Formats: sequence, structure tokens, C-alpha cells
Amino acid sequence: MQNTLDKSNVDNELATPLNKDAFKETDTVKKEKIAVLFKEIMTVMGLDCTDDSLKDTPNRVAKMYIDEIFSGLNPKNKPSISLFENKYQYNQMLIEKDITLYSTCEHHFVPIIGKVHIAYISSGQVIGLSKLNRIVQYYAQRPQVQERLTNQIANDLKTILKTDSVAVVIKAKHLCVASRGIKDTASETLTCYYGGAFKNENKIIEFQNYLK
Repeated sequence: MQNTLDKSNVDNELATPLNKDAFKETDTVKKEKIAVLFKEIMTVMGLDCTDDSLKDTPNRVAKMYIDEIFSGLNPKNKPSISLFENKYQYNQMLIEKDITLYSTCEHHFVPIIGKVHIAYISSGQVIGLSKLNRIVQYYAQRPQVQERLTNQIANDLKTILKTDSVAVVIKAKHLCVASRGIKDTASETLTCYYGGAFKNENKIIEFQNYLK
């Protein structure tokens, strides 16, 4: 059965670039095709794909791509989100910090590794804490650039929570910088999104102080 596009993810300016028929084929078919193509890449590089250590690598890579590190491309894998009434009348910022980030640079297909910090001010409802982690994971599990990832997380939270008062900060190492090219293992990339009440300088300072 063909999956339908999640318009909140692919029909706006924050969209990950996808073909119009991105979900025409099943995951099983995609894995079969990727395995064939990856075996060809290995063969071109001179590897012996009949070797015991290498013969199952194409299938492992195909499964990893579709079921794991790029599973966020498919809207069917978007986490189900439950909201709860803010019955405690907690009207200050709620922060979930140091969320583990594993993503993949779309320019070189090597890892992006870091931490995500999220804050929001409730407009009447709150989200389960683990769902914040799952939203990060969903958008991270696709080829990414850090700027887009930051905005995708923030935009989705604003929609879910029905509030503009959302802040997202990502601090990450890009292995395309650390392991190739300039090979700078010390540098990190920082991206931020501040919306609603977080556009106030005092709120930004308060949030940043909590992250120290």
C-alpha cells in the first residue's frame, strides 16, 4: 500500500528535499534495490563481496538505511504525540536539555553527533517528555543540514503545542569537518531557534543560563 506524503513535513519551506514518488515503493523493495546498488559500489572500490566478512554488508547497509538512520524520511514513522492539560498551571519555561543527536550530513553522508536543548512555555497543554526526544529523533533520522533540522524541530513543536513560545538549540560535531577535508576535530556547530516569548532578550539569557 502506497504511503501518503505528510504535508507538514514535505510541502513547506522547511521540507527535506524529496521526490514526488518518494513513497511509491515499499520499504522491502527499497532495501532490495539498495543492497544491489551498494554491492556494486563495494565492487567498484575493489572489495571482494564473496568474502565471509563482506558478503552480507550490502543487506546490512540497506536495512540500516531504511529501518534506522534514514527512517525519518517516511511520514509513517512520525511519532504519535499525546498532550495533557496543564492542570498545574505551570506557566514558566519547561526545558529538556542534552537530548542525544545522531544525524547524517546530506552533503557527504557522514554522521552529525551532538546535543539538542528544547524549551517551551505552555499555552494550555503539555507534552510527554519522552516525546520531545522522539521528535528530535524523527527529524534527525534523515539526511540533514543542521539549520534545517533546528527549524523542523521548532516548527513541529509550535504546531503540536499551539504556541510560538518555543526555543531549540543544537550543538553538534560534523564528521564531514572532523574526519575529512579540514579534519578539525575541535570545532562544533551551534544553531538556535527562538520564537514567541523567547524572542525577549531576558528569556533567552534565562534559557541559556539553564543550559550551562
